Amino acid sequence: MFKKTKLFAGLLGLCLMASPALADAPINDKLPDPDGKPADMSKPVQVFIVMGQSNTLEFGKVGGDKDGTLEHAVKTEKLYPFLVDDAGNWTTRQDVRQVHVMGSGGFDAGKTKFQRNAWLTVNNKIGIDTGAGHHLGNAIDAPVMVLRSSIGNRSLGWDLLPPGTPRYSHNGVESAGYMETVQSKKDKTIVKWEKGGDMLQWYAGLQYDGDVARAKQVLENLGEYYPGATKYEIAGFIWFQGDKDRYNEVHAAHYGKNLQRLFDALRKEFDAPDAKIVVGTLGQTSKENAKGNEKLIMDGMFAFAADAQNKGKAAVVYTHPLSMGSSSNGHYGGNAKTYMNFGLGLGEAMVELLKND
Repeated sequence: MFKKTKLFAGLLGLCLMASPALADAPINDKLPDPDGKPADMSKPVQVFIVMGQSNTLEFGKVGGDKDGTLEHAVKTEKLYPFLVDDAGNWTTRQDVRQVHVMGSGGFDAGKTKFQRNAWLTVNNKIGIDTGAGHHLGNAIDAPVMVLRSSIGNRSLGWDLLPPGTPRYSHNGVESAGYMETVQSKKDKTIVKWEKGGDMLQWYAGLQYDGDVARAKQVLENLGEYYPGATKYEIAGFIWFQGDKDRYNEVHAAHYGKNLQRLFDALRKEFDAPDAKIVVGTLGQTSKENAKGNEKLIMDGMFAFAADAQNKGKAAVVYTHPLSMGSSSNGHYGGNAKTYMNFGLGLGEAMVELLKND
């Protein structure tokens, strides 16, 4: 499954170390240039599904020769050389397909937006898909699809709550279980949502249901999104989320447990019992200074990855050393290096997990 190329294995280790100063954030620029060749189409497409909230989208600035843009990082700082060819043009991978699908709430084919369906290259903005896609395409000797199905301003503890999650509480405050809701903003009574009822009613897990359905829609029409492909395998999930949960103590306190349910539900949903998952922490949150809800979320993430049942199946990338500043709710100031570094770290962690098979 893996190409016979040398992988740069320094970034992941640095991600898991104590945070250095921002100026010393580790950067992976050791990947080889894409060879421009298509993948071996006799092999199933290896699909990696990206889910979470807005920082899975494309907020990294590309144009303009000033600090924080991708052009400045590549042309002036000489970073990420695999992104440009000898003529200075953005490279395109012919072995990695980048597909972005988005919608609010439950699935509605008529309201589903297709943001991207193309070979992996640099567009007017970049997200974590770029770095992750290059790492995966470089390592895997098969067609690769990075399939993002997500939208902004969604929490794991409510909007993305996975099926089977029971009602839960923390410090006497209760939160709805899957497919439950509250009657109104004033009346916080939790009630069960009944199928066949008011479909406009937002329930716990509605965004999860919609994001999964939108991803399945792509896979059911595989040839439209990966030309020439007839078969696929779900190889892994990339989860980059947590910002909205940090505003709710109940959601933050249960983040690790909800993350485990999410992983179990996604493997079942996509009939992928061997799929891996890589989780990214909030970039502004350091191990040394984490407190409150952000500490609860980070602790939950690391506890999830450290659980014996997830050994060799799950990894957490500590993104704070990779961030150029700002925070998750400010989309890291749109700094392209932040999104490139996050993506490279997540992609490398996934490759390391896959090597365990």
